Amino acid sequence: MATNLFDLTGKIALVTGASRGIGEAIAELLAEQCAHVIVSSRKLEGCQKVADKITAAGHSAEALACHVGSMEQIEEAFALIKSKHGKLDILVNNAATNPYFGHILDTDLGAYSKTVDVNIRGYFFMSIEAGKLMRDNGGGTIVNTASINALQPGPMQGIYSITKAAVVNMTKAFAKECGDLGIRVNALLPGLTKTQFAGALFTNEDIYNRAMQTIPMKRHAEPNEMAGTVLYLVSDASSYTNGECIVVDGGMTL
Repeated sequence: MATNLFDLTGKIALVTGASRGIGEAIAELLAEQCAHVIVSSRKLEGCQKVADKITAAGHSAEALACHVGSMEQIEEAFALIKSKHGKLDILVNNAATNPYFGHILDTDLGAYSKTVDVNIRGYFFMSIEAGKLMRDNGGGTIVNTASINALQPGPMQGIYSITKAAVVNMTKAFAKECGDLGIRVNALLPGLTKTQFAGALFTNEDIYNRAMQTIPMKRHAEPNEMAGTVLYLVSDASSYTNGECIVVDGGMTL
């Protein structure tokens, strides 16, 4: 049920990487606040399951398959959104990839290209297409899911950490140039969060234990703990927040 502070009634929200994990939690929370949520990821089946779960709870959602590493699919997705809804109020760039886990010197071109294409190029052109729709309809909000790795590279996660650092500066660049168009752009920097995507960090006992020593609350976070910060960033409650990069580490907002 929507609250006055976070009421998103009438808003159209696109959440990428929303078939599971942090993206799923974000999609569900935005829908609970009465946004119509477009649940997007590479595979339609996973998106439809989340959309069906949202509608079964009495909220509004639809599924949309889009691989953000494909320029063609980005263009097709936004053409459909424009045709069907005529606007987009909220974009949450949450889809990401991390195909390589190992020493940075052993990174091959394939892993490098895939990570950059999704985590940098994908976010960039998703933001451009969303920004154009927002500009033409009086404004909107974009939230980019970066990572704590943007500030301190994670072990065995070199190229992934590099792309997430780029997302932070991308956020600031879009915020600076789009603010006067009524478009707010901010970033979420999750710490260690229990998701399938981060599975390698939880199965590697040494890396997990080292991470625990750096997290203020000495515990990993859950996906729903990320969703609340995103809700704040897309709501009127944060109407003066632009270009901010908020770190959520072990359940603590820093």
